[in-house]
Amino acid sequence: MLQFRKLCLALALIFLILLGLGLSGVLGSGYTSGAGLALAVFFALGLGALPRLEGYQYTAWIVAAVVAGMLFPERCLGIGDFDLRNKWLILIVVQLVMFGMGTQMKLGDFQGVIKTPKGVLVGLLCQFTIMPTMGWLLTRVFDFPAEIAAGIILIGSCSSGLASNVMAYIARANLALSVTVTAVATMVAPLMTPLLMSFFASTMVEVKFLGMMMSIVKIVLAPIGAALLADYLSRASLAAVRKVGIVAGLCLVWLLYIAFGGWEFLVQRLSPAVLMSVGVFGFFAAAIVLGMVYFFALKALPVLQKVMPYASMFGIVYFTTVTTAAGRDHLLQVGLLLLLAAVIHNASGYFLGYWFSRALGLGRNSARAMALEVGLQNGGMASGIAGAMGKLGTLGLASAVFSPWMNISGSILANIWSREPVKD
Repeated sequence: MLQFRKLCLALALIFLILLGLGLSGVLGSGYTSGAGLALAVFFALGLGALPRLEGYQYTAWIVAAVVAGMLFPERCLGIGDFDLRNKWLILIVVQLVMFGMGTQMKLGDFQGVIKTPKGVLVGLLCQFTIMPTMGWLLTRVFDFPAEIAAGIILIGSCSSGLASNVMAYIARANLALSVTVTAVATMVAPLMTPLLMSFFASTMVEVKFLGMMMSIVKIVLAPIGAALLADYLSRASLAAVRKVGIVAGLCLVWLLYIAFGGWEFLVQRLSPAVLMSVGVFGFFAAAIVLGMVYFFALKALPVLQKVMPYASMFGIVYFTTVTTAAGRDHLLQVGLLLLLAAVIHNASGYFLGYWFSRALGLGRNSARAMALEVGLQNGGMASGIAGAMGKLGTLGLASAVFSPWMNISGSILANIWSREPVKD
């Protein structure tokens, strides 16, 4: 594997030279786009050969996705006649991302609420005040189109993701507190994210509070709930597993009924509000079935536990590629300003997250964890919401730009702090 990565780095160097020759006019302009994409892909493949940069390999893939979307937008938006922005495909992929995230969470993560309630409350307060407020202030400073501006507020209104836990681990910060805050923030996101979007962004984009809340329930809580159910079953008694199996069987019957004509029957007899509730129930029924299936699959193939995070990463790369391709024209106009906004937004999260936590009584180690929690948002959730609203190329554009920068800055900050550990 190491030799393969070194070969990829050598190929990346060759394509860098070809790119330079293309830009200088020595080679035809037709070589430039292909050389640029090949450079990005081979560099991402070979980065693991450099020990000091190995931690940035996922970020390199995000950058490669942006390059692909910018250079070959049409090819990144569809395969033949199939549109890669199809709402059902987006829904499935974002649920895969969240399920992969959920497989790395445990029910025990929520015990931290009892052990460190003050730290969790401080984390949630910082999470859902600093970032949406900073996002709104940036939209006042920079003259972005309305839906792109709303996208900045959207990513600031989402919860933190697993990246914050990884960075807290690298930084030797309070990992237990970081994991707990991520878990709890993810659970309250269906309420807080629509509420914050309604407050800060309702003049920029139409925000249907109940619709957005239900979307987040479907794309976040249901898949994460499935993963947590599998975690529960792995520790449960045989009798408990059988009871859950019976419930899963009934849920499967219900889903088959809906799939084979039942939904049309209900549409003719129920109000839209009741239908929405039935739809959400259907997603949780599917989550119970999926949790049971994953539990048995994990017993047969334990390696799945290690594979699922890569499935989440693939989903984020997909979102980044399609979002960049769909919003290419906007990026050509405001890309540099959007990157500057990402840097300011992210740095504000680290700085204010740390010092607000200190001011509210947390120790330095816990404050470091909260700085990473606040500064690193869940780009996958933001992309999923934008996709569900049919605005991936505008509302989702901020997450495509913010996500790579958050990974880079978070890795740098975590490595700096790891060399100067502190104890509360």
